[in-house]
Amino acid sequence: MLPGRPWLGAPPRAWPAPTWQPPSGAGPQAAPPAWGPPARQAPAVGGTRVVQHVLLILGGLLLAVAAVAFTLVGWGEMGIAGRSVVLAAVTAGTLAAPVPLLRRGLTATAEAVAGLGLLLTVLDAYALHAAVVPGAEGPGFAALASAALAAVWTAYGLGLGRLRLPLPAAVVAGQFPLVLWAWSAGASPLGFGWALLATAAAGVLAGVGGRGLEVRAVAWLGAAVAGAAGLLIGLGASLAADGPLDAAGPGALLLTGAVVALAAGWRAPGEGAVAGGVVAGLAVVAGVGGVPRTEVPGSWAVVVYLLCGAAPALLWWLEAVPRPVRRGVLGASAAVTGLAVLTALPAVTAVLLGPAALRTGVWSGAPEGVRDVTAVSGVWPDAVAAPVVLLVAAVLLGAGYAAARVREGGPRTGSWAVAGAGVLGLGWAAALVLTVVAEAPYAVALAVDVVLVAGVLAVAARPVSDALARTGLWCAVAGAVNAGLLALAAEPATYAVAGAFVVVFAAGSARSRVATVQVVTTVFAVVCALVVALAAGASLGLGAPRTAALVLAVPAVAVALAARLRAPARVVPLEAAGAFCALVAVGLAATDAPYLALVLGLCGVLTAAVAVRPERGPWAGPVAAGLLLLASWVWLVAAEVPGPEAYTLPVSVLACGVGYLRRRKDSEVSSWASYGPGLALTLVPGVVAAWPDPHWQRPLLLGVAALAVTLAGARYRLQAPLLMGGGVLALDALHELAPHVAQVLDALPRWAFPALAGLLLLAAGATYEQRLRDARRVRESLGRMR
Repeated sequence: MLPGRPWLGAPPRAWPAPTWQPPSGAGPQAAPPAWGPPARQAPAVGGTRVVQHVLLILGGLLLAVAAVAFTLVGWGEMGIAGRSVVLAAVTAGTLAAPVPLLRRGLTATAEAVAGLGLLLTVLDAYALHAAVVPGAEGPGFAALASAALAAVWTAYGLGLGRLRLPLPAAVVAGQFPLVLWAWSAGASPLGFGWALLATAAAGVLAGVGGRGLEVRAVAWLGAAVAGAAGLLIGLGASLAADGPLDAAGPGALLLTGAVVALAAGWRAPGEGAVAGGVVAGLAVVAGVGGVPRTEVPGSWAVVVYLLCGAAPALLWWLEAVPRPVRRGVLGASAAVTGLAVLTALPAVTAVLLGPAALRTGVWSGAPEGVRDVTAVSGVWPDAVAAPVVLLVAAVLLGAGYAAARVREGGPRTGSWAVAGAGVLGLGWAAALVLTVVAEAPYAVALAVDVVLVAGVLAVAARPVSDALARTGLWCAVAGAVNAGLLALAAEPATYAVAGAFVVVFAAGSARSRVATVQVVTTVFAVVCALVVALAAGASLGLGAPRTAALVLAVPAVAVALAARLRAPARVVPLEAAGAFCALVAVGLAATDAPYLALVLGLCGVLTAAVAVRPERGPWAGPVAAGLLLLASWVWLVAAEVPGPEAYTLPVSVLACGVGYLRRRKDSEVSSWASYGPGLALTLVPGVVAAWPDPHWQRPLLLGVAALAVTLAGARYRLQAPLLMGGGVLALDALHELAPHVAQVLDALPRWAFPALAGLLLLAAGATYEQRLRDARRVRESLGRMR
């Protein structure tokens, strides 16, 4: 076609119309490029290939609908000869049509026509059954038909190798013959299982040697579905078996399924090999364990399966087996172990939480057995095998861990280190449950618990890995809580267990080099000491207020130890735990004002001792001063002193003098630290005493003193005197004006209050920005004060 000659038709597919445009700014000499085949581009969404595919799919569907309608409706109107001619002609013509289409390169059209031909063969099979052999059994004929269709479609797909639909369709058809045959033969559930496993094996062969990705994908999917169904049938039959002979048949089915899964995993790509190993390992456990399971009591069946779960793990050491398959088999063993451990968790939980509901009461006397103390006796008839399960699981994990250390040169990280942590946790849980299952004597059970806590804590203090340290630590914590609750049943047991734990946790804190272990063990040592102090108060009959003074011995020791230690991981939790004990003491003494004043004063002294250390001074000093002030106020209230100023004023003058001398040496010291405690010592009790005083002398003197303090703070730019004096002056003025304000409020009508509130809001809104600037200036002025 020459340039300039009009097109008589659409341009060829390989020579699209030119879309060249001259570049902007190019002169008249710019010419379009020479004609030539352009580079091949991927069709855009909505392009000609998409439209072509839509048309082909719609056309194929319409033809399929027409064929179905003809077979169901028009078939009966024709004779046998006519039917045969129509079937043969339409099917043969449809199946032959893709040949010339493929030669002309119309692959998509050939695929659509081939799909219609495959559907016609299915309709032919239906028509054959309806007209020629109507008396044939449905499932049996369907089995033969599906097998014939699979063979025909396979031959057809191999003959026309460029078509992608026939071979996957043949694989799908091949999933039904054996299952349908089992149905027609009235097979038992095991018969269906064998048929499904045979189908899965054939699918594995097709997945390994099939032609094309589509064929392999469909074959692997079919093998997975059929194999899973067969194995589930075998598992159900094995669990329902009543004796070894009944379990032998399902066991054979499961072991055969394990062989099929192992073969599939051997040749499967990627993660499919791991999945094959997992299925093979689980099938072996179910098949082998199902036979002896029928001869043991119900709860012991878990032990049987757990022991059988160790067998597949031996495959890990066979180098000839692909590593992904070995990983899957090992994962199956781990899954069996995990499931077995889950069955024992209710017993472990019952042992740990049972003492929380003491059946015998606190200090009601030592019982004969440890089970009598707990409220969990109802779970034990089915939990006898729980400690055995935990011990076996620990042994299996320990054997694997030891073998891995020997083979891999002593691994200290990764999954095998986690296995070591599992061994520790399972062994501890087994020993804990065993004391209750065996109905051990009360004293023996407590001794075992203390030894267990010491043992796991020793492992946590010098761990091989972080996982081992965390496991040992939390096992020790849980064991200590459990033993402590058990010990509440008897007074001597409480002292013995709590005292032993003080030593154990203190030793663990001293020996450990792990920060988390140091923190937790330090806190628990202090808490156990607190329990000893509380128990001592209860034994002596001191009552809560007097016991508070005894409890303060614990934070006193904590403060003394913190002054000698240097590791923050021990000092900080030691001081925090001591502060918690001090709060407990304050709570105990809250009902008795004299003892509360004593406890607050002692807490202030202890805090002052902490403030001696330079790094604690900035916060501990003010806290100590506040506690001492609060102690003095509580003492004044408890003593019912009518004139507290006589007691507080001399101390205030002395404290302010000390603060003045301190500021002369160090001008950077805040006025709150220098003058705040001294001023508060008199001003606060003065306000409390003046508020209910009906006379005018005390409020007047308090107001004059507060005014003087406020003016001094403003004169010397001291924040503490300014704010404290101003606050007390405002409270004193409010006290004096309160009766008159009350009279005015009683005289005002009710509508005056909302009206006044509305005016205040309007005023505040109108001057909001100015008030905000004023507040900023006040804050900045106060910030510049010391």
